[in-house]
Amino acid sequence: MDDKIIILESLLKDKLGEIKNLVELDKIRVEFLGKKGSVTSLLKGMKDLSNDERKEFGKKVNELKQSAAKLIEEKTAELKKMEIEAEINSMPKFDITTPVDLTRGSYHPITLVQRQCESIFKSMGFTVEDYAEIVTDYECFESVNIPKHHPARDMQDTYYLENGQLLKSQTSAAQNAIIKKYGKGLKENGVPIKAIFPGRCFRNEATDATHENTFFQMEGVMVDKDISISNLIYFMKTMLSEVFRKDIKVRLRPGFFPFVEPGFELDINCLICGGEGCPSCGHSGWLELCPCGMIHPEVLKEGGVDPEEYTGFAFGLGLTRLAMMKYGVKDIRDLNSGNLKALSQFTDDDNE
Repeated sequence: MDDKIIILESLLKDKLGEIKNLVELDKIRVEFLGKKGSVTSLLKGMKDLSNDERKEFGKKVNELKQSAAKLIEEKTAELKKMEIEAEINSMPKFDITTPVDLTRGSYHPITLVQRQCESIFKSMGFTVEDYAEIVTDYECFESVNIPKHHPARDMQDTYYLENGQLLKSQTSAAQNAIIKKYGKGLKENGVPIKAIFPGRCFRNEATDATHENTFFQMEGVMVDKDISISNLIYFMKTMLSEVFRKDIKVRLRPGFFPFVEPGFELDINCLICGGEGCPSCGHSGWLELCPCGMIHPEVLKEGGVDPEEYTGFAFGLGLTRLAMMKYGVKDIRDLNSGNLKALSQFTDDDNE
């Protein structure tokens, strides 16, 4: 039986040395670590072993599983670095000595809102992370409790690429990586996971005044002992009051999201019409701003955190809709229109 472990580990290393992209890497991950993968299959032979042999063999299989996961994680980082370097090398060269006219141009309203939100969350102890726009199916769906063929995928019309990757349809695609990145500090030093990760998302949406196929979100997570919904509400209300410089009327509605349980929709009273109803809020007086909830135990487990010991919350703040409310933009399509006359009116008045 030990020979099988040695052969599998050697085979994994050989295959990892041959692959050249993240799609192939994801197939290898499933082949070795999936529910029907080679490592899992080793456990089927334990029925023929004695109790002592079974205990020792199980320990070795777990060590192999951890070693395989680490090798795949290292290969993921290596391939992503190679992709970034290839993209940089393919970019056209610019003359950085060319004089810059600083009197021209202005920051985009979404940029202004994102920077303000980052500053607010930094003041509350959150780190700010960046993440790729092109991700694997595992990152965007499987790692956050949305397996293949799950009906929840129907909620997101996703842009898939020919190589099997996709344009991320939600900033939740970074959750698994962030939890793994800071999970060690949580377990060894008691340091809570507190991070936000803003980014651009893509969905094959039918566009109207409140829907676009390209939009911006800001995902946030906090994981520690005894985290509750009260913590989530506190951080969200604090952020909104800082952004709008006044108390904002919000409401929580039950909502289904596979990566949180319980899940909520946090709505903000429409600031364009004052809650009376307009095209920007679908004539409801409310604008859906932030899906949120307590992180599902399966998501914590997938990130290497014990859900019996730790809890956490997650939220997906709509930066595009937040910018609409803050600056009174009535049609979401204006933000991606490239209309300089419409966009040049915004200034970074919060930091002047």
